[in-house]
Amino acid sequence: MMMRVTKLQYQVAAATDRGRTRTSNEDSFGYSMKDGIFVVCDGMGGAAAGEVASRASVDAFLGEFRGQKAGLGPDAAQNAGSRTDQANRLEEAVAAANDAVFSRAQDDSRLRGMGTTLVALMVEDTRAWIAHVGDSRCYRMRRGGLERLTEDHSLVDEQVRRGQLTPQEAENSPLRNVITRAIGSHGSVVAEINEVEVESGDLFLLCSDGLVREVAEGQIGEVMHHALRLDDACNRLIEAANANGGKDNITCLLVRAV
Repeated sequence: MMMRVTKLQYQVAAATDRGRTRTSNEDSFGYSMKDGIFVVCDGMGGAAAGEVASRASVDAFLGEFRGQKAGLGPDAAQNAGSRTDQANRLEEAVAAANDAVFSRAQDDSRLRGMGTTLVALMVEDTRAWIAHVGDSRCYRMRRGGLERLTEDHSLVDEQVRRGQLTPQEAENSPLRNVITRAIGSHGSVVAEINEVEVESGDLFLLCSDGLVREVAEGQIGEVMHHALRLDDACNRLIEAANANGGKDNITCLLVRAV
């Protein structure tokens, strides 16, 4: 008997908001359904530097990935699904984003010291790869359960992992916004890259810290679990963050496997 295997398809929606207290939005996002790539960046820096950093990072990341795909030869195309190849492609795209932000800051004194977080999702049928630098996060909702797939590159999260702080102490720490890795702050950066399996119905969330600082994971999971329309779910998450203070920019990007 012949069995027909149906590949997973993906749906996406995203929204961003400056929040209730910031005068500008330093978050950026982008995606390419054709390439199966989704990315969120949260910029930092004086004046408009954070906005410049996050936008440059998103553009360079997606541009590098499109360039990689265009340059694949027949042999490379055959190996495109391997774990090593996909991780390498993500590393190259992160490096391109870092180069774009770092070089721009070096060329313009007004942008010195700017940087950005980055969290990206790459999907290919029943597999996904997550790359991140900084404290923007990726979550997965599966069969009603919310799982965090990234660990923050932040001072307090690293102290929690070493047992030096409790999660509650970290939540209230004045150093909670200090990140230990960023795109563009140095000439090179190491991204953390993980691979996960994907099932039909899985719902991924990429978000900046403006969401998770204001909305508890339980409430995030509740919104995602009842998400019929992804655009509505993005808006509900942003509304919840603003209702709880909206002290930072908020970006939500949802990707569902069907």
